[in-house]
Amino acid sequence: MVRYVVAFSLIFGMATVGAQNKGQGRLENCGTVMEEVLNIPENIPQDLLDTAECVIVIPSMMNVAMGVGGSWGHGAMVCRTGSRFDGPWGAPAMYSTEGGSFGLQIGAEATDLVLLVMNPRGVGALLDNKVKLGAGASVSAGPKGRATEASTDATMRAEILSYSRSRGLFAGVSLSGTSLRPDNDASAEVYGHKLTARRILTGAPMAVPASGQRLVDVLQKHAPHNTSKTNQQQ
Repeated sequence: MVRYVVAFSLIFGMATVGAQNKGQGRLENCGTVMEEVLNIPENIPQDLLDTAECVIVIPSMMNVAMGVGGSWGHGAMVCRTGSRFDGPWGAPAMYSTEGGSFGLQIGAEATDLVLLVMNPRGVGALLDNKVKLGAGASVSAGPKGRATEASTDATMRAEILSYSRSRGLFAGVSLSGTSLRPDNDASAEVYGHKLTARRILTGAPMAVPASGQRLVDVLQKHAPHNTSKTNQQQ
């Protein structure tokens, strides 16, 4: 009898740990995806990454289409610290995305998404509630390559620039109509207690959890300084 009680306790304990670590696993995957994307030869232009206030990574966002389709995914948002977003990259908050699509395609596909939030207004729109991209925050398919000379004025005025990686291909993607929201339950899994996205991203600097260290480190390595703020000070 004792043997069965011990076995049950071990199984229950493992299940509990797995549930608690779901958010941590997603956050670790965000770091892997971001690192892989920045190692693609023709990836996000460096000048855009250098001037982004925040970055959102949604690994393996699922797109399903059977006449009427939809999409959903879970990931994280990281911002530069400081009231002017001019400090090093800070602790991540967890986010979820969902949206609808209409068409005649039948199938399912997983897509990695990377979004650059380019100004404080874009950041503010995302901190508290669900926001529909294209309505609550302007979004445009981001240009790729080493520089942005070919970008249109509309692209450069967008609050959010969006990229996708699917089937080995990396490109800008239109996400107008897709919704983003803070996933405070997932953030609680990561940090061990309840925290809002606003507190994590814009409050007093807090320690980066182990599961988010890779994501923060890769951003700090590739874009350590917000050059838009540096240029404003000159």
